[in-house]
Amino acid sequence: MTLFLTLGAALIAPAYAQEDRHGGRDGVDAGGVIRLTAAQQLTAGIVCDTVLPRALNETLRVPGEVVINAYRSARVTPRITAQVVSRHVRLGDYVESGQRLVTLSSVAMAEAQGALIVADREWQRVKSLGRETVSDRRYTEARVAKQQALATVLAYGMTSVQVTALEKSGDASKAAGKFELLAPQAGTILQDEFIVGELIEPGRVLIDITDESVMWVEAQVVTGNLPEIGKDATARISLSGTLWFEGKVIQRHHRLDKTTRTQGLRIEMDNPDDRFHAGQFVEVEIVTGTGAPVLAVPREAVTMIEGVPAVFKLEGSHEFHATAIDAGPTVGDWIVVRGGLTNGDEIAVAGVFYLKSLMLKSSLGKGYGQ
Repeated sequence: MTLFLTLGAALIAPAYAQEDRHGGRDGVDAGGVIRLTAAQQLTAGIVCDTVLPRALNETLRVPGEVVINAYRSARVTPRITAQVVSRHVRLGDYVESGQRLVTLSSVAMAEAQGALIVADREWQRVKSLGRETVSDRRYTEARVAKQQALATVLAYGMTSVQVTALEKSGDASKAAGKFELLAPQAGTILQDEFIVGELIEPGRVLIDITDESVMWVEAQVVTGNLPEIGKDATARISLSGTLWFEGKVIQRHHRLDKTTRTQGLRIEMDNPDDRFHAGQFVEVEIVTGTGAPVLAVPREAVTMIEGVPAVFKLEGSHEFHATAIDAGPTVGDWIVVRGGLTNGDEIAVAGVFYLKSLMLKSSLGKGYGQ
């Protein structure tokens, strides 16, 4: 009872009519009742909805960390010792599959390229003569030598397209050991820790590429409090705790963390606006079930007036009454209502800030803003 008396006292203020910024006249009487025509409500963006019992999702909220999607990532490494001749991309660049990343030079590659040109020429000569002219042994040896030389340059890092161009040229001067590493997939460059002129050993990671349009979130849950969460369970992720993005559980780790003794959940989420990046800490809300129906209103419908949660209840078709509510827990985008509203009440669910500003402006007196 004290809750509602407090709000009622806060709404008692001198009444007056003021010019609406949309061209009409908004009425706010001494009881804090706001009167708006249907046209004024439409112009102000006010939307109303019926208060009903709702079966809200039961959720589990846990901390999480954004990580790269390993299934949409690739590492670019040389297979032989080589020196960096030039770079063609930089950290943060978006690259397409097959795009040049870095040019390398290697003595081993030069030897392999030379051997390929020699083997290819011999094979073309033997093949043109035909099996009837050359011995079967020479024919087989030339063919095997060509295949081995081809396999070597491919294993060293040349692509099929680069090899074809080298073979077609038949130019021994092009066997200089230079070759290019290409992007194996489309994505963003997340690592490029090398400098031009540096000698790179086999297996050294030169470039990391990842497709950031779909990210992972790793959440840690205490096993004793972990309900049965299956694959594809709905989840929500937020950086601030106010703006939430949809995701789903795709994996549940089978090993506990050795230090924290928690079990990991992997959540997948779309990231089309590039808002999330690896390393960010987030809040994760996972749907674990559905509770019994309760009276609830959207979070956007509730505002604080004199420190009391309230909504604007519609009476008739054009009167809005600021009404205190006994607010329960927040479940997702909904706030449970323990008192102050009944099933079937109409309340404003959009344009609440506009209604509150009219009420507060009226309570400050007729001369406010003039």
